[in-house]
Amino acid sequence: MKNLIILFAFLSLPILGVAQSKNQSSMGNSGLLKLPKPNKVWVFLLAGQSNMAGRGLVEAQDTVSDPRIFSINAQAEVIVAKEPLHFYEPGRAGLDCGLSFGKALLKGVPKKVSILLLPTAVGGSAMRQWLGDSTYREVKLWSNFLEKVALGKKHGRIKAVLWHQGESDANDKNIPLYPENLARLLQNFRRAVGSPQLPVLMGELGAFSQNPQQWQKINQLINAHAAKDPFTTVISTQDLQHKGDKIHFNSAGQRLLGQRFAEAYLQKFKP
Repeated sequence: MKNLIILFAFLSLPILGVAQSKNQSSMGNSGLLKLPKPNKVWVFLLAGQSNMAGRGLVEAQDTVSDPRIFSINAQAEVIVAKEPLHFYEPGRAGLDCGLSFGKALLKGVPKKVSILLLPTAVGGSAMRQWLGDSTYREVKLWSNFLEKVALGKKHGRIKAVLWHQGESDANDKNIPLYPENLARLLQNFRRAVGSPQLPVLMGELGAFSQNPQQWQKINQLINAHAAKDPFTTVISTQDLQHKGDKIHFNSAGQRLLGQRFAEAYLQKFKP
């Protein structure tokens, strides 16, 4: 009996070796994941504050990966994407809309295309901090965005920015400055990527705030900008629910937000 076990183990070695070599074929010499060729990778940058960074509860369905959807870890190494995507605020990390966006997007893009999602959002960040390259929660906002742009250009083609921000600017001091600041930031996005027609998709603030008039004013300003900028579009969030804090979308809301970002991109920009 002992001899039979040894013989079985010996005969199994070639099979295991083949399986291991197949597994390593998608890995580089360093053991890190290798993306497809850059012309087959579509890159999307996720930017803004906490409702883009994600505060939803990550559930089992949110950790199911897709072999065509990638992201990065805190060391800027490419990984197969699963939630949570954002890693800048470990104590606050939660479900964002990124993976939901990627999965919905795959339904409308060529099968040879893979998706790379690059997270840059930091909760609580205000527009002036993005424009001023402020360090907020240990992240230098604009410099970090530029680093991710460079990474995106290395690995693929940058197709759009997904932007959700405005809660920190929904006050009497910042609302009057928001139209000009938003226009400047979107111009900065396009200059950084090197594409004056870069699509920027903007999500509305939710309809559940304890500060409803000022949140809705930000939404009006976002929509007003989109009305005169043909390379932007606005994603409605007025029916989405909060997680109990009247600030952040819940998990179901984040998943729907991601699907709507994807639908808006496919409908308006017809990749």
